[in-house]
Amino acid sequence: MKQVVPPSITGKGSGYAAGGSVLDHRFGRGEPYTLGVEEEYMLLDAETFDLVQHVETVLAAVSGDELGDQIKAELMQSVLEIATPVCRTAADVERELRKLRAYVGGVAAEKGLRVGSAGTHPFSLFERQRITARDRYRQLVDQMQYVARRELIFGMHVHVAVDDPEKAVQVVNGLLSHLAELLALSASSPFWRGEPTGLHSSRQMVFAAFPRSGLPPRFRDYADYAEVVGQLERTGCIADYTHIWWDVRLHPRLGTVEVRICDAVTRVEDAVAISAYCQALVKLYSEQHDAGREIPSYHRILTSENKWLAARYGLEAPIMDLATGRRNRVPVAQLVRRMLRDLEPHARELGSERELEGVRELLARGSGADRQLRVFNANRDIVEVVREIAEATEVATVPA
Repeated sequence: MKQVVPPSITGKGSGYAAGGSVLDHRFGRGEPYTLGVEEEYMLLDAETFDLVQHVETVLAAVSGDELGDQIKAELMQSVLEIATPVCRTAADVERELRKLRAYVGGVAAEKGLRVGSAGTHPFSLFERQRITARDRYRQLVDQMQYVARRELIFGMHVHVAVDDPEKAVQVVNGLLSHLAELLALSASSPFWRGEPTGLHSSRQMVFAAFPRSGLPPRFRDYADYAEVVGQLERTGCIADYTHIWWDVRLHPRLGTVEVRICDAVTRVEDAVAISAYCQALVKLYSEQHDAGREIPSYHRILTSENKWLAARYGLEAPIMDLATGRRNRVPVAQLVRRMLRDLEPHARELGSERELEGVRELLARGSGADRQLRVFNANRDIVEVVREIAEATEVATVPA
Protein backbone atom coordinates (compact mmCIF):
# COMPACT_ATOMS: atom_id res chain seq x y z
CA MET A 1 0.00 0.00 0.00
CA LYS A 2 2.97 2.34 0.11
CA GLN A 3 2.18 3.72 -3.31
CA VAL A 4 -1.06 5.27 -2.06
CA VAL A 5 0.47 7.30 0.80
CA PRO A 6 -1.11 10.76 0.52
CA PRO A 7 0.57 14.07 1.31
CA SER A 8 0.37 15.35 4.87
CA ILE A 9 -3.07 16.62 5.84
CA THR A 10 -3.81 19.45 8.22
CA GLY A 11 -7.05 20.94 9.42
CA LYS A 12 -9.88 20.15 11.78
CA GLY A 13 -10.26 16.46 12.50
CA SER A 14 -7.06 15.45 10.73
CA GLY A 15 -4.83 15.01 13.75
CA TYR A 16 -4.37 15.16 17.50
CA ALA A 17 -2.06 17.39 19.50
CA ALA A 18 0.89 15.45 20.85
CA GLY A 19 2.95 17.57 23.23
CA GLY A 20 2.82 20.56 20.91
CA SER A 21 2.97 18.56 17.68
CA VAL A 22 0.23 17.09 15.52
CA LEU A 23 0.13 13.49 14.35
CA ASP A 24 -1.92 13.74 11.16
CA HIS A 25 -4.05 10.84 10.04
CA ARG A 26 -6.43 9.67 7.35
CA PHE A 27 -8.71 7.48 9.41
CA GLY A 28 -12.20 7.92 7.97
CA ARG A 29 -10.99 9.43 4.70
CA GLY A 30 -11.73 6.27 2.73
CA GLU A 31 -13.96 3.22 2.72
CA PRO A 32 -13.61 1.13 5.89
CA TYR A 33 -12.23 -2.42 5.74
CA THR A 34 -10.42 -1.98 2.44
CA LEU A 35 -7.23 -4.04 2.24
CA GLY A 36 -3.65 -3.74 1.16
CA VAL A 37 -0.93 -6.40 1.36
CA GLU A 38 2.86 -6.12 1.23
CA GLU A 39 5.08 -9.15 0.62
CA GLU A 40 8.87 -9.47 0.78
CA TYR A 41 10.45 -11.95 -1.65
CA MET A 42 13.87 -13.58 -1.85
CA LEU A 43 15.90 -13.13 -5.03
CA LEU A 44 17.47 -16.50 -5.81
CA ASP A 45 20.13 -17.88 -8.12
CA ALA A 46 18.32 -20.15 -10.57
CA GLU A 47 20.86 -22.98 -10.12
CA THR A 48 22.21 -22.83 -6.57
CA PHE A 49 19.06 -21.28 -5.00
CA ASP A 50 21.30 -19.12 -2.82
CA LEU A 51 20.36 -15.47 -2.39
CA VAL A 52 21.75 -13.05 -4.98
CA GLN A 53 22.33 -9.30 -4.74
CA HIS A 54 20.34 -8.28 -7.81
CA VAL A 55 17.48 -6.08 -6.63
CA GLU A 56 18.77 -3.14 -8.69
CA THR A 57 18.72 -5.32 -11.80
CA VAL A 58 15.06 -6.14 -11.22
CA LEU A 59 14.13 -2.54 -10.38
CA ALA A 60 15.79 -1.32 -13.58
CA ALA A 61 13.81 -3.88 -15.57
CA VAL A 62 10.45 -2.79 -14.11
CA SER A 63 11.12 0.95 -14.26
CA GLY A 64 8.44 2.69 -16.28
CA ASP A 65 6.09 -0.30 -16.27
CA GLU A 66 2.55 0.17 -14.93
CA LEU A 67 3.39 -2.19 -12.05
CA GLY A 68 6.81 -0.68 -11.43
CA ASP A 69 5.63 1.64 -8.64
CA GLN A 70 4.37 -1.37 -6.67
CA ILE A 71 7.83 -2.94 -6.52
CA LYS A 72 10.66 -1.61 -4.36
CA ALA A 73 13.93 -2.43 -2.68
CA GLU A 74 14.37 -3.36 0.97
CA LEU A 75 17.27 -3.30 3.44
CA MET A 76 19.31 -5.94 1.62
CA GLN A 77 19.98 -6.25 -2.10
CA SER A 78 18.64 -9.82 -2.11
CA VAL A 79 15.15 -8.73 -1.02
CA LEU A 80 12.32 -7.39 -3.15
CA GLU A 81 9.06 -5.96 -1.78
CA ILE A 82 5.73 -5.75 -3.59
CA ALA A 83 2.61 -3.89 -2.50
CA THR A 84 -0.94 -4.30 -3.78
CA PRO A 85 -3.13 -1.30 -4.50
CA VAL A 86 -6.09 -0.69 -2.22
CA CYS A 87 -8.48 -3.67 -2.47
CA ARG A 88 -12.11 -3.92 -1.40
CA THR A 89 -12.22 -7.68 -0.87
CA ALA A 90 -9.87 -10.58 -0.29
CA ALA A 91 -10.72 -11.74 -3.82
CA ASP A 92 -9.25 -8.45 -5.06
CA VAL A 93 -6.14 -9.17 -2.99
CA GLU A 94 -5.83 -12.57 -4.65
CA ARG A 95 -6.08 -11.08 -8.12
CA GLU A 96 -3.45 -8.42 -7.36
CA LEU A 97 -1.03 -10.82 -5.65
CA ARG A 98 -1.24 -13.27 -8.52
CA LYS A 99 -0.63 -10.48 -10.99
CA LEU A 100 2.38 -9.16 -9.05
CA ARG A 101 3.88 -12.60 -8.40
CA ALA A 102 3.53 -13.47 -12.08
CA TYR A 103 5.11 -10.21 -13.15
CA VAL A 104 8.02 -10.32 -10.70
CA GLY A 105 8.63 -14.00 -11.43
CA GLY A 106 8.70 -13.33 -15.15
CA VAL A 107 11.11 -10.41 -14.85
CA ALA A 108 13.36 -12.48 -12.58
CA ALA A 109 13.35 -15.41 -15.02
CA GLU A 110 14.46 -13.10 -17.85
CA LYS A 111 17.49 -12.22 -15.70
CA GLY A 112 18.30 -15.84 -14.82
CA LEU A 113 16.80 -15.52 -11.32
CA ARG A 114 14.04 -17.11 -9.26
CA VAL A 115 11.88 -15.64 -6.50
CA GLY A 116 10.67 -17.25 -3.30
CA SER A 117 8.40 -16.31 -0.43
CA ALA A 118 9.14 -17.56 3.10
CA GLY A 119 10.05 -16.06 6.47
CA THR A 120 13.76 -16.87 6.18
CA HIS A 121 16.06 -18.24 3.51
CA PRO A 122 16.90 -21.74 4.79
CA PHE A 123 20.66 -21.59 4.30
CA SER A 124 21.93 -18.19 3.08
CA LEU A 125 24.13 -16.22 5.49
CA PHE A 126 23.46 -12.61 6.42
CA GLU A 127 27.20 -11.90 6.42
CA ARG A 128 27.23 -12.33 2.64
CA GLN A 129 24.41 -9.88 1.94
CA ARG A 130 24.97 -6.34 0.74
CA ILE A 131 23.01 -3.38 2.08
CA THR A 132 20.88 -1.57 -0.49
CA ALA A 133 22.42 1.71 -1.65
CA ARG A 134 19.81 4.00 -0.08
CA ASP A 135 20.46 6.58 2.64
CA ARG A 136 17.57 5.20 4.73
CA TYR A 137 19.13 1.74 4.90
CA ARG A 138 22.70 2.95 5.41
CA GLN A 139 21.51 5.11 8.30
CA LEU A 140 19.63 2.15 9.74
CA VAL A 141 22.75 0.00 9.73
CA ASP A 142 24.79 2.88 11.16
CA GLN A 143 22.33 3.18 14.05
CA MET A 144 21.73 -0.50 14.77
CA GLN A 145 24.95 -2.13 13.61
CA TYR A 146 24.89 -5.94 14.00
CA VAL A 147 21.17 -5.99 14.80
CA ALA A 148 20.35 -4.55 11.37
CA ARG A 149 23.00 -6.53 9.48
CA ARG A 150 21.49 -9.76 10.83
CA GLU A 151 17.98 -8.92 9.61
CA LEU A 152 17.83 -11.38 6.72
CA ILE A 153 14.13 -12.05 7.15
CA PHE A 154 10.98 -11.73 5.05
CA GLY A 155 7.49 -10.71 6.16
CA MET A 156 3.95 -10.11 5.00
CA HIS A 157 2.03 -7.06 6.20
CA VAL A 158 -1.75 -6.71 5.97
CA HIS A 159 -3.40 -3.26 6.10
CA VAL A 160 -7.10 -2.88 6.92
CA ALA A 161 -8.74 0.56 6.77
CA VAL A 162 -10.60 1.87 9.84
CA ASP A 163 -12.86 4.91 9.77
CA ASP A 164 -12.00 6.51 13.12
CA PRO A 165 -8.72 6.94 15.03
CA GLU A 166 -10.20 6.14 18.44
CA LYS A 167 -11.75 3.00 17.04
CA ALA A 168 -8.44 2.04 15.40
CA VAL A 169 -6.66 2.16 18.76
CA GLN A 170 -9.22 -0.17 20.33
CA VAL A 171 -9.11 -2.52 17.33
CA VAL A 172 -5.34 -2.86 17.77
CA ASN A 173 -5.90 -3.61 21.46
CA GLY A 174 -8.36 -6.35 20.48
CA LEU A 175 -6.00 -7.86 17.90
CA LEU A 176 -3.29 -8.46 20.51
CA SER A 177 -4.92 -11.68 21.67
CA HIS A 178 -5.00 -13.01 18.07
CA LEU A 179 -1.35 -12.52 17.16
CA ALA A 180 -0.46 -16.09 18.13
CA GLU A 181 -3.11 -17.37 15.70
CA LEU A 182 -1.79 -15.22 12.86
CA LEU A 183 1.80 -16.20 13.54
CA ALA A 184 0.96 -19.92 13.62
CA LEU A 185 -0.99 -19.66 10.35
CA SER A 186 1.80 -17.83 8.55
CA ALA A 187 4.86 -19.54 10.11
CA SER A 188 7.31 -20.39 7.33
CA SER A 189 10.82 -20.05 8.77
CA PRO A 190 11.94 -23.27 10.50
CA PHE A 191 15.52 -22.91 9.21
CA TRP A 192 18.28 -20.39 9.91
CA ARG A 193 21.81 -20.52 8.48
CA GLY A 194 21.33 -24.05 7.11
CA GLU A 195 20.07 -25.56 10.36
CA PRO A 196 16.61 -26.64 11.49
CA THR A 197 16.05 -24.45 14.55
CA GLY A 198 13.25 -26.42 16.18
CA LEU A 199 11.09 -23.30 15.72
CA HIS A 200 8.34 -22.80 13.19
CA SER A 201 9.07 -19.07 12.97
CA SER A 202 12.77 -18.34 13.36
CA ARG A 203 12.04 -14.94 11.81
CA GLN A 204 10.36 -13.84 15.03
CA MET A 205 13.46 -14.56 17.07
CA VAL A 206 15.71 -12.63 14.67
CA PHE A 207 13.44 -9.60 14.53
CA ALA A 208 12.97 -9.55 18.32
CA ALA A 209 16.41 -7.89 18.59
CA PHE A 210 15.08 -4.76 16.89
CA PRO A 211 14.05 -1.87 19.12
CA ARG A 212 10.37 -0.91 19.11
CA SER A 213 9.37 -4.39 17.92
CA GLY A 214 7.20 -7.12 19.38
CA LEU A 215 3.81 -6.60 20.99
CA PRO A 216 2.73 -2.95 21.28
CA PRO A 217 1.52 -1.47 24.55
CA ARG A 218 -2.21 -0.95 24.99
CA PHE A 219 -3.05 2.71 24.44
CA ARG A 220 -6.01 4.45 26.07
CA ASP A 221 -6.89 6.51 23.01
CA TYR A 222 -5.39 8.17 19.95
CA ALA A 223 -4.09 11.13 21.96
CA ASP A 224 -2.18 8.69 24.18
CA TYR A 225 -0.64 7.07 21.10
CA ALA A 226 0.16 10.44 19.51
CA GLU A 227 1.88 11.65 22.68
CA VAL A 228 4.18 8.61 22.78
CA VAL A 229 5.06 8.90 19.10
CA GLY A 230 5.54 12.65 19.46
CA GLN A 231 7.99 12.16 22.32
CA LEU A 232 10.05 9.68 20.27
CA GLU A 233 10.09 12.06 17.30
CA ARG A 234 10.86 15.25 19.26
CA THR A 235 13.81 13.64 21.01
CA GLY A 236 15.23 12.30 17.77
CA CYS A 237 14.85 8.63 18.72
CA ILE A 238 12.90 8.03 15.50
CA ALA A 239 12.38 9.99 12.29
CA ASP A 240 8.68 9.13 12.22
CA TYR A 241 6.27 6.45 13.39
CA THR A 242 7.20 4.06 10.59
CA HIS A 243 10.36 3.35 12.61
CA ILE A 244 8.12 1.67 15.18
CA TRP A 245 7.98 -1.99 14.11
CA TRP A 246 5.37 -3.52 16.41
CA ASP A 247 3.59 -6.78 15.50
CA VAL A 248 0.46 -4.72 14.89
CA ARG A 249 0.42 -0.95 14.65
CA LEU A 250 -1.55 2.07 13.51
CA HIS A 251 -0.59 3.54 10.14
CA PRO A 252 -2.12 7.03 10.42
CA ARG A 253 -1.00 8.31 7.00
CA LEU A 254 -2.88 5.44 5.36
CA GLY A 255 -5.74 5.33 7.87
CA THR A 256 -5.15 1.63 8.47
CA VAL A 257 -4.41 -0.92 11.13
CA GLU A 258 -1.33 -2.80 9.95
CA VAL A 259 -0.79 -6.44 10.96
CA ARG A 260 2.96 -7.07 10.75
CA ILE A 261 3.50 -10.31 12.70
CA CYS A 262 3.17 -12.68 9.74
CA ASP A 263 6.06 -14.49 8.09
CA ALA A 264 6.17 -14.13 4.32
CA VAL A 265 3.78 -16.81 3.07
CA THR A 266 4.77 -19.20 0.28
CA ARG A 267 1.38 -20.12 -1.18
CA VAL A 268 -0.70 -17.23 -2.49
CA GLU A 269 -3.88 -19.01 -1.33
CA ASP A 270 -2.61 -18.88 2.24
CA ALA A 271 -1.69 -15.21 1.98
CA VAL A 272 -5.20 -14.44 0.76
CA ALA A 273 -6.84 -16.51 3.51
CA ILE A 274 -4.81 -14.77 6.22
CA SER A 275 -5.73 -11.39 4.72
CA ALA A 276 -9.41 -12.31 4.87
CA TYR A 277 -8.95 -13.41 8.50
CA CYS A 278 -7.37 -10.04 9.38
CA GLN A 279 -10.09 -8.10 7.58
CA ALA A 280 -12.89 -9.95 9.38
CA LEU A 281 -11.16 -9.51 12.76
CA VAL A 282 -10.92 -5.75 12.23
CA LYS A 283 -14.61 -5.60 11.30
CA LEU A 284 -15.56 -7.69 14.36
CA TYR A 285 -13.77 -5.36 16.79
CA SER A 286 -14.85 -2.22 14.95
CA GLU A 287 -18.48 -3.20 15.39
CA GLN A 288 -17.94 -4.10 19.02
CA HIS A 289 -16.53 -0.62 19.55
CA ASP A 290 -19.44 0.99 17.67
CA ALA A 291 -21.91 -0.92 19.85
CA GLY A 292 -20.21 0.33 23.01
CA ARG A 293 -19.16 -3.16 24.05
CA GLU A 294 -15.87 -3.57 25.86
CA ILE A 295 -13.11 -5.11 23.76
CA PRO A 296 -11.39 -7.78 25.85
CA SER A 297 -7.74 -7.29 26.76
CA TYR A 298 -5.22 -9.48 28.54
CA HIS A 299 -1.95 -8.99 30.35
CA ARG A 300 1.07 -8.57 28.09
CA ILE A 301 2.81 -11.52 29.78
CA LEU A 302 -0.02 -13.81 28.65
CA THR A 303 -0.19 -12.63 25.03
CA SER A 304 3.62 -12.73 24.82
CA GLU A 305 3.68 -16.32 26.06
CA ASN A 306 1.11 -17.37 23.47
CA LYS A 307 3.15 -15.66 20.75
CA TRP A 308 6.28 -17.55 21.82
CA LEU A 309 4.41 -20.85 21.79
CA ALA A 310 3.13 -20.15 18.27
CA ALA A 311 6.65 -19.33 17.05
CA ARG A 312 7.98 -22.53 18.62
CA TYR A 313 5.28 -25.06 17.69
CA GLY A 314 3.32 -23.49 14.81
CA LEU A 315 -0.18 -24.83 14.26
CA GLU A 316 0.35 -27.45 16.99
CA ALA A 317 1.15 -24.80 19.60
CA PRO A 318 -0.53 -25.50 22.95
CA ILE A 319 -1.58 -21.96 23.86
CA MET A 320 -3.67 -20.46 26.63
CA ASP A 321 -7.34 -19.96 25.84
CA LEU A 322 -7.50 -16.40 27.17
CA ALA A 323 -11.10 -15.82 26.13
CA THR A 324 -12.50 -18.60 28.33
CA GLY A 325 -9.79 -18.75 30.98
CA ARG A 326 -9.59 -22.53 30.85
CA ARG A 327 -6.93 -24.05 33.04
CA ASN A 328 -5.67 -26.38 30.32
CA ARG A 329 -3.93 -25.17 27.19
CA VAL A 330 -5.49 -25.95 23.82
CA PRO A 331 -4.04 -26.29 20.28
CA VAL A 332 -3.95 -22.95 18.50
CA ALA A 333 -5.64 -24.60 15.50
CA GLN A 334 -8.65 -25.33 17.71
CA LEU A 335 -8.92 -21.66 18.68
CA VAL A 336 -8.63 -20.63 15.03
CA ARG A 337 -11.52 -22.93 14.09
CA ARG A 338 -13.62 -21.51 16.91
CA MET A 339 -12.77 -17.97 15.83
CA LEU A 340 -13.77 -18.75 12.26
CA ARG A 341 -17.34 -19.33 13.40
CA ASP A 342 -17.43 -15.78 14.79
CA LEU A 343 -15.74 -14.30 11.72
CA GLU A 344 -17.75 -16.02 8.97
CA PRO A 345 -20.78 -13.66 9.16
CA HIS A 346 -18.43 -10.67 8.91
CA ALA A 347 -16.55 -12.17 5.98
CA ARG A 348 -19.87 -12.83 4.25
CA GLU A 349 -20.84 -9.16 4.58
CA LEU A 350 -17.41 -8.15 3.29
CA GLY A 351 -17.65 -10.44 0.27
CA SER A 352 -14.66 -12.49 1.46
CA GLU A 353 -16.41 -15.63 2.72
CA ARG A 354 -14.82 -17.94 0.16
CA GLU A 355 -11.34 -16.58 0.86
CA LEU A 356 -11.79 -16.96 4.63
CA GLU A 357 -12.61 -20.62 4.04
CA GLY A 358 -9.01 -20.91 2.88
CA VAL A 359 -8.00 -20.78 6.54
CA ARG A 360 -9.65 -24.17 7.09
CA GLU A 361 -7.77 -25.52 4.08
CA LEU A 362 -4.52 -24.14 5.48
CA LEU A 363 -5.18 -25.87 8.81
CA ALA A 364 -5.81 -29.16 7.02
CA ARG A 365 -2.77 -28.87 4.73
CA GLY A 366 -0.32 -27.38 7.23
CA SER A 367 1.72 -24.19 7.24
CA GLY A 368 4.71 -23.27 5.12
CA ALA A 369 6.97 -24.36 7.98
CA ASP A 370 5.29 -27.78 8.04
CA ARG A 371 5.89 -28.15 4.31
CA GLN A 372 9.55 -27.14 4.52
CA LEU A 373 10.20 -29.62 7.31
CA ARG A 374 8.55 -32.47 5.38
CA VAL A 375 10.67 -31.72 2.32
CA PHE A 376 13.86 -31.54 4.39
CA ASN A 377 13.16 -34.71 6.36
CA ALA A 378 12.77 -36.72 3.15
CA ASN A 379 16.37 -36.27 1.93
CA ARG A 380 18.03 -33.92 4.42
CA ASP A 381 18.68 -31.65 1.42
CA ILE A 382 18.43 -27.96 2.35
CA VAL A 383 18.74 -26.83 -1.28
CA GLU A 384 15.69 -28.92 -2.15
CA VAL A 385 13.76 -26.97 0.47
CA VAL A 386 14.52 -23.66 -1.27
CA ARG A 387 13.71 -25.14 -4.68
CA GLU A 388 10.30 -26.20 -3.33
CA ILE A 389 9.74 -22.69 -1.92
CA ALA A 390 10.48 -21.13 -5.31
CA GLU A 391 8.25 -23.56 -7.18
CA ALA A 392 5.33 -23.09 -4.76
CA THR A 393 5.73 -19.31 -4.95
CA GLU A 394 5.77 -19.33 -8.74
CA VAL A 395 3.05 -21.96 -9.26
CA ALA A 396 0.77 -19.53 -7.46
CA THR A 397 1.10 -17.09 -10.36
CA VAL A 398 -1.27 -19.18 -12.49
CA PRO A 399 -4.57 -17.22 -12.69
CA ALA A 400 -7.32 -18.51 -10.41
